[in-house]
Amino acid sequence: MAAQPWVDWAWVRSHRELVFELLREHVELTVLAVLVGLVLSVPLALAARRWRRLYPPVLVGTGILYTIPSLALFALLVPWTGLSRTTALVALVSYTLLILVRNIVAGLDGVPPDVVEAATGMGYGGVRRLVAVELPLALPSIVAGVRIATVTTIGLVTVAALIGHGGLGQLILDGLNRDFRTPLAVGSALSVAIAAVADLALLGVQQRLTPWARRQG
Repeated sequence: MAAQPWVDWAWVRSHRELVFELLREHVELTVLAVLVGLVLSVPLALAARRWRRLYPPVLVGTGILYTIPSLALFALLVPWTGLSRTTALVALVSYTLLILVRNIVAGLDGVPPDVVEAATGMGYGGVRRLVAVELPLALPSIVAGVRIATVTTIGLVTVAALIGHGGLGQLILDGLNRDFRTPLAVGSALSVAIAAVADLALLGVQQRLTPWARRQG
């Protein structure tokens, strides 16, 4: 019996629409999860930085969410949200929070105190100073957190295939269930590819937005 090839190109050609649809879903879930994670993490990080006593419980809470195995978290959510896209998104967002909150706070803490004092002396109020001075200087750390969260989420999306919303993970699961290498190889290769592309794209954004950090490096 001939060995099964890793990629059956006839299968790829006949299923290209399915592959592109699952790729689109994978990217969409990743982008939504990271964006929602940012929307939740920014106020959490700002509150934790302003009132330092909040920082430890925020880290503990987001850390607990981060340490829950993905399968267990899906199982906890299914009775409430069913086998739905919402279940996948809630779980994926949960895993971004610790990374993003920690990096936002670290970035803001890394702003030199003399820069903050100079901005205050120039008449910058708290909100204006935060938006015009502190957040831009914290961008290297913040974008680094977004990069980590994005690559992590791309990997976790594949696990959501177990509830029917896993993007390229559907191909991987199908390949495993049928002992068919082609969808397994295609799903795995595309997952690695979009993780690499996303990381490089975000690195480019970071360098574009923070040219001073690149020069210092």
